[in-house]
Amino acid sequence: MTDRPAPVVIDDLAHPRFSPEIEQLRATLADVAPGCPLEPDPLCAAAVEQAGTGDFGDDDGFRARLDVLCSSLREEGDLSAPGVVSWYSQLVQLLKNRLLVQDLLVRHPEIHEIQIERPIIICGLPRTGTTHLHNLIGADPGLRSLPYWESLEPVLADDERPAPGAPDPRRARTAFALDVVNTALPYFNRMHEMTVDHVHEEIQLLAIDISTMLFETQALLPAWRDFFKSEDQTASYEYLRTILKVLQWLRGGRRWVLKSPQHLEQFGPLVSTFPDATFVVTHRDPAPVTVSMATMVAYTSRMSVEHIDPVAIGRYWSARVEDLFRSCTDDRDLLPPERSMDLSFHEFMADDLAAVERVYRVADQPFTERARAAMEGFMAAHPRGRNGSVVYRPEALGIDPAERRRALASYRARFGVEDEG
Repeated sequence: MTDRPAPVVIDDLAHPRFSPEIEQLRATLADVAPGCPLEPDPLCAAAVEQAGTGDFGDDDGFRARLDVLCSSLREEGDLSAPGVVSWYSQLVQLLKNRLLVQDLLVRHPEIHEIQIERPIIICGLPRTGTTHLHNLIGADPGLRSLPYWESLEPVLADDERPAPGAPDPRRARTAFALDVVNTALPYFNRMHEMTVDHVHEEIQLLAIDISTMLFETQALLPAWRDFFKSEDQTASYEYLRTILKVLQWLRGGRRWVLKSPQHLEQFGPLVSTFPDATFVVTHRDPAPVTVSMATMVAYTSRMSVEHIDPVAIGRYWSARVEDLFRSCTDDRDLLPPERSMDLSFHEFMADDLAAVERVYRVADQPFTERARAAMEGFMAAHPRGRNGSVVYRPEALGIDPAERRRALASYRARFGVEDEG
């Protein structure tokens, strides 16, 4: 591409600069914040009022998880007033989603009989090729994927159901939210493009059970991190499977393509929940992966954090990425060898469609001409770099790339990961 935007250096990570439009929005949200308590009881009450139903389903510990999360947010999150409003809105929506899912399951118990058969699950960190791989496979009309709008609101309340041929209100709400994000974070789409219909991660569905590392990406939450890591996530993965059944019942589809970075440290629960799945594990030099992840978190923190410390974020995410890569190294053999494969970033970038064909062979999924045409059409409509790029600066985050490579030498050796220098 000759007309793509020039690369940018984000030089305001610690002290964000906002447009007048966003400054005005922040002031408005600051006025609203006192009425947004980050406490389990008022959050649940607000969700019940919005959903019109009060059954959250079996409490397998989700209220206890919500309590830990809220405490961590209040005591460690250093949330700005807009951040309080954002978190309050997010948690009420997640709880509302849970209520609507449960209501549908009670009214239609036959949903439980649906089978989630042979999903293709991508396990890998950002910047290892997972998004591009997910998008390509998700373009295949023969597979079922999760569009962003559906991940945010899996079930629509009965009183909002559109008439035949009328637009789904969830799409308009998602578009509005993305407009705000793109205005407040004009460089975010260079790191991870978000659209109403793009193929999204199921980590958003895991959040409905209040059990996911998604929350860590929005604020530094050590207490939540430690609690999450100490808990067996099998029940939450089983809840994810239930929501996939709900979505399949509502909108059809059969074989899913899924993806999330948190799967790297959850191979045990993942295999026990989806025993017939095919697993694709992506790999890349941990230095650029860590720098990229920390940069993205530092940049998006301006949406909700009062005092942003890029070095503290670099330290936190260096440790967290190391956790994930070490878990991948230690637990890789839990994945069935006949239905799992490792995919290096450089192999994938050298010939992406050839790599996808390899995935399909392992998954015993036909790589049809229709599938190939859909993938080629996606790439033509979404050329790499069309939004421009970000110049990543490890020193701004206190990250030493050479030290990160040494710390993860066992991971690099196990998977033959190339040093990108």
